[in-house]
Amino acid sequence: MTHIIAIANQKGGVGKTTTAVNLSAALAEAGKKVLVVDMDPQGNTTAGFGIEKTELEKTVYDMMIDECTAKEAVINTQYQNLDVLPSNIDLSGAEIELLEVDDKEYILKKGIASIKKKYDFIIIDCPPALSILTINALTTADSVLVPIQCEYYALEGLSLLIHTIDLVKERLNSSLYIDGVVFTMFDSRTNLSNQVVENVKENLTSRVYDTVIPRNVRLAEAPSFGMPIIEYDDKSAGAESYRKLAQEVIQNHK
Repeated sequence: MTHIIAIANQKGGVGKTTTAVNLSAALAEAGKKVLVVDMDPQGNTTAGFGIEKTELEKTVYDMMIDECTAKEAVINTQYQNLDVLPSNIDLSGAEIELLEVDDKEYILKKGIASIKKKYDFIIIDCPPALSILTINALTTADSVLVPIQCEYYALEGLSLLIHTIDLVKERLNSSLYIDGVVFTMFDSRTNLSNQVVENVKENLTSRVYDTVIPRNVRLAEAPSFGMPIIEYDDKSAGAESYRKLAQEVIQNHK
């Protein structure tokens, strides 16, 4: 059975795209069939798999405005078990174009319904804003994984995100739930990172993943080479941590 996870946090720079790319790659490496849906107009998740986002003929945007099917837009990557429904700057126009569309909150859900069963996991990278694109991701998803950076303002905005998830659950997707929180950019040498982890655990009723993603140079370098970390440096701390997170996600959805 397919499980759809939206990776969301309206705060930028929290490791959302890094998590979308590397969790997906680690799930695929573990033998799961994975589709990554890039719902961010910046297209960084698309680029993170070495796909040239400026040269795409069909993207998730074309699917959403009914110019093509999901199957026509999906790209089979060089990585076994891993496909991408790509995005680029065209997607930024969707906000305006979808204003008058009926059931505009469900366009993504309807669009990928025809290919959904091919995959064990569908990972959706949301834009860092609570927009119609994010709403589409949340109505499509079964659950939400929230990356939180280990920094002083980590909890800021989290309550707003939880409120949005609750609203979507109440009005648009009654089965939606928070899959869990994963800490990113963790620096074990600082007291702050440890304090943030404790603070979030005290203030959050949702599951907190055991795996913590470290602040890691190799992990930061990988996107500029268009590679997931397990391809760029498979022995690095970043690669090992995403493999552990993937195993936790698999266990969580057996």
